[in-house]
Amino acid sequence: MTLAVEISHWIGEQVRGAGLSGAVVGLSGGIDSAVVSGLCARALEPENVLGIIMPAHSSPADQRDAELVAREWGIEYKTVDLSSIYDGMLQIVGEGNDLARANVKPRLRMITLYYHANTLNRMVVGTGNRSELLVGYFTKYGDAGVDLLPIAGLYKHQVWELAREIGVPQSIIDRPPSAGLWEGQTDEQEMGVSYADLDRVLEAIATGEEVDVDLAVRERIMRMHRTSEHKRHLPPVFQPGQR
Repeated sequence: MTLAVEISHWIGEQVRGAGLSGAVVGLSGGIDSAVVSGLCARALEPENVLGIIMPAHSSPADQRDAELVAREWGIEYKTVDLSSIYDGMLQIVGEGNDLARANVKPRLRMITLYYHANTLNRMVVGTGNRSELLVGYFTKYGDAGVDLLPIAGLYKHQVWELAREIGVPQSIIDRPPSAGLWEGQTDEQEMGVSYADLDRVLEAIATGEEVDVDLAVRERIMRMHRTSEHKRHLPPVFQPGQR
């Protein structure tokens, strides 16, 4: 059984086991959402998968690539432009800092995905991978606010391998990974490390082995992993009498 078949079976079991009728996936135009939407189409049949493209002052290229992916898998898709809602939100709450502004977009997208999933009696299927989750490169209650995470057990290089296995368009595979948070933004630039180094260090942490990566890069990744630990757990709950 190939990895694609194994994950597809798991998605189908999770959705049907919850008594739901299909999946809703956010389509960003990137490789992670391309892989996840393709696996959902395999697991549930294309007619039971809805892809939602949610620009918020995003690059037109993001939408074109997202539409390309939807057509490739034969799934229904719709565009919900969140730009005016994003602008209105900032007008109400105030400008805030760069991090606060950046996190508004994925949280608006989470609301949009659940609105459609609730309406259609479907699951929100997330697109986070293991590399990003282990260093906290995601937004709490944003892109992490989902029902399933089919590729969260895969490092980024494994996602690229899976993309080739299931036939993701080559232009999507070749595209520099980006969360589309601002014009010209790329994941590697924002994190300050390459995915190749990130995966090597994270795999070494998991196995306890040594890794031949620049010391400063290794320390940066380990610090990101350590300081983002709280993002990978449910909120702590105080229990009376526990102290």
